[in-house]
Amino acid sequence: MSNTGKQKEISADVLVVGGGLNGLPLAISLAAAGLDVVVLERLVPETLLSPDFDGRVSAIAHASRNLFRSAGIWDHIEEKQPMLDIRITDGPSKCFLHYDHQQLGDEPFGHMVENRYLRVAMSRRAAELENLRILAPAEYLSIDRHSSGATASLASGETISARLVVAADGRMSPLRELAGIKTVGWSYNQSGIVCTVAHELPHQGVAQERFLNPGPFAILPMTGNRSSLVWTEETVRAKQIMALPDDEFQAEMAARFGDYLGALEVVGPRWSYPLALHQSEQYTAERLALIGDAAHGMHPIAGQGLNLGLRDVAALAQVVIDASRLGLDIGGSTVLEDYQRWRRFDSIALLAITDGLNKLFGSDIPVVRLSRDIGLAAVNKMPKLKGFFMEHARGTVGKLPRMLQGKPL
Repeated sequence: MSNTGKQKEISADVLVVGGGLNGLPLAISLAAAGLDVVVLERLVPETLLSPDFDGRVSAIAHASRNLFRSAGIWDHIEEKQPMLDIRITDGPSKCFLHYDHQQLGDEPFGHMVENRYLRVAMSRRAAELENLRILAPAEYLSIDRHSSGATASLASGETISARLVVAADGRMSPLRELAGIKTVGWSYNQSGIVCTVAHELPHQGVAQERFLNPGPFAILPMTGNRSSLVWTEETVRAKQIMALPDDEFQAEMAARFGDYLGALEVVGPRWSYPLALHQSEQYTAERLALIGDAAHGMHPIAGQGLNLGLRDVAALAQVVIDASRLGLDIGGSTVLEDYQRWRRFDSIALLAITDGLNKLFGSDIPVVRLSRDIGLAAVNKMPKLKGFFMEHARGTVGKLPRMLQGKPL
């Protein structure tokens, strides 16, 4: 990512505000299909690409992998770990649910990729597209949306005119606020502690999701003998754990991790993120579409946060490109209504599922625990039902946009 040469007036088909893990794949997909796209990113490229900027590792579901391939991003990703099996357990119970990728074919459920490698890959792919311009660091002073288009006035003195503006500017989305779009949601009073753990024995590509009190403890396979830990705690307790010296933090981690992978060592920094749910009441306004965290946010209990945003990317890219090929107004109300109709119900359904799972597995009531254990054991013995849940993990359930099916846009 780099600054382009200064130009007072820039004309584009689409203006994407936010050059993150949803904004850039959308911009790349649209530009690769022939549209002129401008991305505004307020952070300097060196910050975004720094290993210390974002310590998270993302689960890229099978369907999302298809999108990255279709967009020409996948081959630029330097490191990716196939996720072959998923094992779900409930605290100390001996009941479990095991997903084996071979029950669905040869393809893994997905891949674990460090966010820093995703950002580098997207930057490299963006540089290959002459009709994609990334302005960074850049901020807008105002964006005027009207019936015939939109005009953004930048702090640099430049102006950008576009037919469609996309808000990919995060959970607190200033663009969403400016459009008067309200959200509903709540805090879980939980935080996710994220770190990388090196271990003595190989993980064999197996992801572990352990439901502990007060929240899930996910062990996600990375390249080499490493795993990413997503450890949910009540916010007050999470702050206490984050403040511990390295040796005490390691002891707390190891007590929950166990010794099944041999000796353990926390490597690199640790991060903590507040956990909350939010859902935008609308995904669109005049000449505006919301994607990713600007549209919705969910508990990481199922590891589907980025995948949900990439479903937005695939759907919006498809309706916009199809409209462009038909000579229609890509930012018109018909196109935006098609996008909202496609994505909003799917998002609400997944947010409701993850919220329900968090509440169900966060309960310590004996009868609820017993019901959970019976449920896990039952699903594990029912091939058709388990197959449906495994397809969900792959992101291949529902009406999928072409890119998620591995087809060209």
